[in-house]
Amino acid sequence: MSPRFLVILSDRDPVARGVAERWGGLPTAWGHVEGTPIRRLTDEVWTLHRPGWHVEDNGLDELLPEVLRSARVPLLFVSLHRSETGPRCFTVHPLGNLTGSAEVGGFPRTLSPTAPRLMASALRRLREAGDRIGIPATYEATHHGPALGHPAFFLEVGGGEDFDRPAPEVLHAIAEAIPTIEEDPVDRVALGVGGGHYMPHFADLALRRHWAFGHLIPRHALGAVEPDVARAAWELTPGAEGILYARAADAERGAWNRLGGRLRDQDAPGRAGPPSG
Repeated sequence: MSPRFLVILSDRDPVARGVAERWGGLPTAWGHVEGTPIRRLTDEVWTLHRPGWHVEDNGLDELLPEVLRSARVPLLFVSLHRSETGPRCFTVHPLGNLTGSAEVGGFPRTLSPTAPRLMASALRRLREAGDRIGIPATYEATHHGPALGHPAFFLEVGGGEDFDRPAPEVLHAIAEAIPTIEEDPVDRVALGVGGGHYMPHFADLALRRHWAFGHLIPRHALGAVEPDVARAAWELTPGAEGILYARAADAERGAWNRLGGRLRDQDAPGRAGPPSG
């Protein structure tokens, strides 16, 4: 038996360390990675501590035990997030570098596979947790490493460039949310194109409707992404039925409209439960 996903916990990352502390000592699951045992948070969610920074862990999937490699178990990285604009929020995002820059891990013009339905579930669980403690949750565009062959995404909390340690209630919220992340088979999968680095339009769609997004391409990159990278974004969004655009003008930029059919926001059914706003 393999888990739904494997949580990667960098010993250098304060959020990963804080979440791990709240889980306490966990029993071993099955196998080791470079001498470190894989541990069991639940029967379907396992964890792995890593000594280095998340973004530098290129090829981690190749080090996993065969049972996890053969199942292509998705990897969830828990991390701190800093930015110049500094919004205090939870974020979820896919991995890869859309252009020739690879300043924060990975390789230039290289994308990792995505886990759209797990990402959508993570966003929803973080939104529910954030509503209780006053922190919003959103998608971010595809960015940074590590470069991986398994589906992977980051689950982050952050703020400005001086932000280095979230409050205990924030760590507690993340620790409680992660075991509840689970794919919803009703979700329709799409590539998201347009918007800024933070993507409230696509986040709102995933919260209010049964949309799940794989790669998310920001507006500023639309004309700069080379055709082979655009094709990879489509192919590494498994199950994608088409493309959703943040606004109509985004469909006219680059070669995106040749990859998949154009979808409408209302093409997915609404979700039951409390509103996202």
